[in-house]
Amino acid sequence: MSTILITGANRGIGKALAEKYLRDNWRVIAAVRTPDDCDLNCEKLELEVTSAQSIAALKAEIGDDAIDVLWNNAGIYGDKGMSLSEVSDEIWLQSFLINTIAPLRLSDAFRENVLRSEQKTFAYTSSKMGSIETKGAGAYAYRSSKAALNMAVSRFSEEITAQGGSTVVLHPGWVVTDMGGAGADITVDVSAKGMKKVVDQINPDTQSKFNRTYRNYDGSILPW
Repeated sequence: MSTILITGANRGIGKALAEKYLRDNWRVIAAVRTPDDCDLNCEKLELEVTSAQSIAALKAEIGDDAIDVLWNNAGIYGDKGMSLSEVSDEIWLQSFLINTIAPLRLSDAFRENVLRSEQKTFAYTSSKMGSIETKGAGAYAYRSSKAALNMAVSRFSEEITAQGGSTVVLHPGWVVTDMGGAGADITVDVSAKGMKKVVDQINPDTQSKFNRTYRNYDGSILPW
């Protein structure tokens, strides 16, 4: 049985991804802040992504189990609708802690679990708003934290590629969620289905096609 560990799986895109992998008979480990508040029918383990102690505790609980896909999905959009002068240092730093640093800390903590698996995939929910080449104003903390995530993942990939591991950074689309808002373009189901289709194709045999790519939920390549 294949295994996936998903952060931020208690709602929105993360929950939809978990449900889809459960339907495909995967072992799903949902890493969430409060397991009792998560209604998924799977393993629910506590994780505060900004806490080194919490990451270590999660690692100890999972042990040496192989993880085919580590999906770093948890994220925040703390400066939505704010002007630059309204974005406090605390909001900016929290954005980096959750959106940039935590995914790499988790990837480092679980790298051997992933590389021990068949699929060997590190997936990251990023955003097209983190692309330097795309246009758009505002969202300074969110955009910069996602751009930094993209850079950090590309460097991390250099370490694990030789061992057959792959990384993929994904834009989920503008999704109708608490973060995306009611006026967004696509549903959670469409986003999760598209991103899962991309990730399901990744393995050591297809590494040259997918590794270190930045993709839209529909599989198309995005500019860094």
